[in-house]
Amino acid sequence: MIRTLGLVSSIALAAALGGCAMMPGFGPESGMQPAAVMATAPVDYVRDVHSHARPEIARVKHVALDLTADFESDTLSGSAALDITAEPGATEIILDVRNLDIRDVRDAAGAPLQFQTGESDPVLGQPLTIRFPAFAAGEQRRIVIRYATRPDAAALQWLTPAQTAGGEEPYMFSQGQAILTRTWIPTQDSPGIRQTWDARIVAPSDLKVVMSAEGLTETGESAGPGQSAWRFRMTNPVPPYLIAIGIGDVAFRAIDERTGVWTEPSMLAGAHAEMVPTAEMVDEAEALYGPYRWGRYDLLILPPSFPFGGMENPRLTFATPTIIAGDQSLVSLVAHELAHSWSGNLVTNATWDDFWLNEGFTVYFENRIMEAVYGRDRALMLQSLGWGDLQRTLADLPAADTRLKLDLAGRDPDEGLTDVAYEKGAAFLNTIERIVGRERFDAWLKGYFERNAFRPMTTERFLEDIRTHLVTTRALEDRLMMDAWIYQPGMPSNWVPPVSDAFVPVDAAARAFHAGGPASAIAWSGWSTQERQRFLAWRPEGRADGADWLTPAQLADLEATLDLREEGNAEVLFAWLQIAVQHRYQPAVPTLERFLTTMGRRKFVLPLFTSLWAEGDWGRSIATPLYARARPGYHPVTTNSVDAVVGRP
Repeated sequence: MIRTLGLVSSIALAAALGGCAMMPGFGPESGMQPAAVMATAPVDYVRDVHSHARPEIARVKHVALDLTADFESDTLSGSAALDITAEPGATEIILDVRNLDIRDVRDAAGAPLQFQTGESDPVLGQPLTIRFPAFAAGEQRRIVIRYATRPDAAALQWLTPAQTAGGEEPYMFSQGQAILTRTWIPTQDSPGIRQTWDARIVAPSDLKVVMSAEGLTETGESAGPGQSAWRFRMTNPVPPYLIAIGIGDVAFRAIDERTGVWTEPSMLAGAHAEMVPTAEMVDEAEALYGPYRWGRYDLLILPPSFPFGGMENPRLTFATPTIIAGDQSLVSLVAHELAHSWSGNLVTNATWDDFWLNEGFTVYFENRIMEAVYGRDRALMLQSLGWGDLQRTLADLPAADTRLKLDLAGRDPDEGLTDVAYEKGAAFLNTIERIVGRERFDAWLKGYFERNAFRPMTTERFLEDIRTHLVTTRALEDRLMMDAWIYQPGMPSNWVPPVSDAFVPVDAAARAFHAGGPASAIAWSGWSTQERQRFLAWRPEGRADGADWLTPAQLADLEATLDLREEGNAEVLFAWLQIAVQHRYQPAVPTLERFLTTMGRRKFVLPLFTSLWAEGDWGRSIATPLYARARPGYHPVTTNSVDAVVGRP
């Protein structure tokens, strides 16, 4: 029934369900606003080389999903009803699909429409062209597509009970960024084509469905024997990659009145304790750059195969369990995903060539949240660690890929997801802040989010905005070197690297250990996670690529004295395993194998397999059988990257 609901009837349904307001995301208290309230100026669409869509001719405005999850066949099937508008005289709309089984397409009255899928591209999938009578000026129509996903849909991962914490129920989750939504929803899958949406999802009654939207059902509605239906709506227009779903044995615990945690019941207490700072982070983010516009901010802690640290799906950040360190030391990830509620979700890169507009702004904003909650020292440590990551990335990438504005034509947009977008982008904004002053910069950035809310952004529009509202003189333009930052490779000459005083004794300890001192002299127990990361990331100056810098005895001393075999902090363990692999330290191999077979976060998996492969016969003899064992538990986002290094088993 919900697949035929328009905006007005969806709102009426929500009012009827007002009694559900005690649960996260239900009722008028949620803060969601009807799409009409969020109306913005007309969008000036730009060509997206990663989409077949032609939104300047015909475009999707709303998606209504009515899908059933089948855990026997690992498929979703049902319908997607698309509300579309078009230019007068338009007779077709082009959508993006990849490995979808399209059964038929009809208009709102049920009459069949002619459709055709074009030639398949391994990255872009296929264009789905749907034809209809010519549009009149100002007209809106609905088309209904009946379809099914395939078991290998790249956005969806179907987990067996053995792959979950509880071990008794299956699980499914989606990951749409960058262009994977087209593998489970037939729509115009471009970040510049924002869409509102609603959904009715049918799943086994012993499972719970959650989505990146406002929930309209507190408990599942009966949908036949052993089946329940769950309803959702998103009235703020979002890019399609932010439509997300999770189905499993999950439970909820509130942090405060608008934040909370979803995860498997056995993980709930630990996840909740770890995520307590979330509520304060939301308050501080609003104090910096204006109201949170999405209602609730909850987190879904997923099974270990989730490929990213976090994904900023509106109202419900999807997060890896590797952020649960037991001491809240990795919650900067939460600050990052929360910051995306402004930079990325509110103001979105129009195409993936402008990915830095999402991530550079977000890393900068994340650091400001961390400074507000934990102080300047913690923020500087995080900045300094990010600078170190960027230095290594700049050394490894082709010069063209070290520019902020990328050219990803003919390439998978995932190739642009590097530290350049994140850390160089943030460094650019830090440079502007340093030169113009924090007060002026904050006023501009808050206005930038307000002026461009719910709109796609390009680098050129960003430059127009900042030159209109902040950088208004030639002298200031020359000092900022904005064009050099954006369009030239490497780091411009006006960049000043961050310096953390907290790392001075850490670097001294690393030098002393390298010179032959004992590991027992390292003040490990008194260090924060960030200080431990810095110690393990230290390398002697002038070290030749591939050269060892520690002896086997030193490695054994580190491993035993710092108890690295039992290290539970994923960031620290990853840093240690990189050292171990680069030294071909055989005693650490069991720890490496355990780590790589118990989580699938690409940030850790890809560099470790890359390091193994770089170690010749020793590393490859470990990597090949290890990847064959681990690969079935990884998400396609991770396997696509590692396959390119190790090869597909």
